[in-house]
Amino acid sequence: MSTPRIAELQSHAGQTVTVRGWVTHVRSSGKIAFAVIRDGTGVAQAVFVKSQLDPAVWEAFGRLTLETSVAVTGQVRAEPRAPGGFELGVTALEIVGPSPSDYPIQPKEHGIDFLLDHRHLWLRSPRQRAIAAVRHELEQAVQDFFYERGFLRVDTPILTAAIGERSGLFSTEYFEEGTAYLAQTGQLYGEAAAAAYGKIYTFGPTFRAEKSKTRRHLTEFWMIEPEVAWNDSNDNMRLQEDFVSFLVARVLERRRAELQELERDVARLETVKPPFPRINYTDAVAVLQKKGSAVKWGDDLGADDEALLVEDYDRPVFVMNYPKEAKAFYMKENPDDPRTVLCDDCLAPEGYGEIIGGSQREDDYDKLVQRIRDEGLPMDAYGWYLELRKYGTFTHAGFGLGLERTVAWICGLQHIREVIAFPRMMYRLKP
Repeated sequence: MSTPRIAELQSHAGQTVTVRGWVTHVRSSGKIAFAVIRDGTGVAQAVFVKSQLDPAVWEAFGRLTLETSVAVTGQVRAEPRAPGGFELGVTALEIVGPSPSDYPIQPKEHGIDFLLDHRHLWLRSPRQRAIAAVRHELEQAVQDFFYERGFLRVDTPILTAAIGERSGLFSTEYFEEGTAYLAQTGQLYGEAAAAAYGKIYTFGPTFRAEKSKTRRHLTEFWMIEPEVAWNDSNDNMRLQEDFVSFLVARVLERRRAELQELERDVARLETVKPPFPRINYTDAVAVLQKKGSAVKWGDDLGADDEALLVEDYDRPVFVMNYPKEAKAFYMKENPDDPRTVLCDDCLAPEGYGEIIGGSQREDDYDKLVQRIRDEGLPMDAYGWYLELRKYGTFTHAGFGLGLERTVAWICGLQHIREVIAFPRMMYRLKP
């Protein structure tokens, strides 16, 4: 007996097959009954006609409850009114795993804490499946984008002695080597790889121990970080807008059904094409002040400021050349204004905020040493990093795109906690 996935049923019309999955709905009129089955690839309706069935099959239908796992055998037929567009005319039913009637997540409103406590079950809902499919598509698109452009993927350490940002760190004792930190970024190692291979990217988990409860922050998240030899800040922004536009177009091309499930207004995504507007930080502050913000020159931009700044745009916006004191030590000093560095934040429209932070890297050995000292960082931890400037320094630039923020924006979600299977936040470590 053929056992296709539900997504494959259209190629089995007229055939008798067995579908394996879980029950999401049941209803019966006494003589005819229906069960909707999901298997992770889609949903299909199983039709039970009492007069045509062995009594044992009809009796087994009566024992079906929410999330019972089953193997249903029947003939595949097209039915536009059925969920998924196809249905099974049932001839046999096997209950593989019964499910008690007290399944925690019922067809009613549940509080977010309850759903997060039952995240292992919440994942089974159509909405969560749609989000996971969009994330999966984006992860594959990331690989395809860089592969097609000749980038080499480099996997960088999660445990490190050197840090890349000022924000909080998760630390642990590392045998006899002292304190190690969970990586906030793979960037520093990516710079070393760019000197070896020219164009590279990293793709992996990163960790921030900031005590943040905002809708935009997780303590464990995934970053994509390209690093390109000979690219300057302008080259870096061109790569970013090509990358983001590619990702959005890929989801629009292949995941329309999932975006529809999420009730996403795709018209807002169809305008995401290069070039993206560019605003100098100094000009951005002036614009924000005119709009009523209390931001002052020298401040980093907060979420409210970012939302104000992009409200008049239909695509992401670059804010360039932030004050040196607001950014990380490795960013290149701006020769036109030494108070600032050659960097950019790429802000998503619709108030979703920063999805990319990028910069040209400081390639001057002496200036980099001074920045490390000014930041009070342990010089011995950066000896190998400084050698990248000692032995053949070169212009280079890169950026980091936060996968979860990008998924949230493309899906139109209000909170980042839904875009990863098991979110880690400062107040949540289970399940």
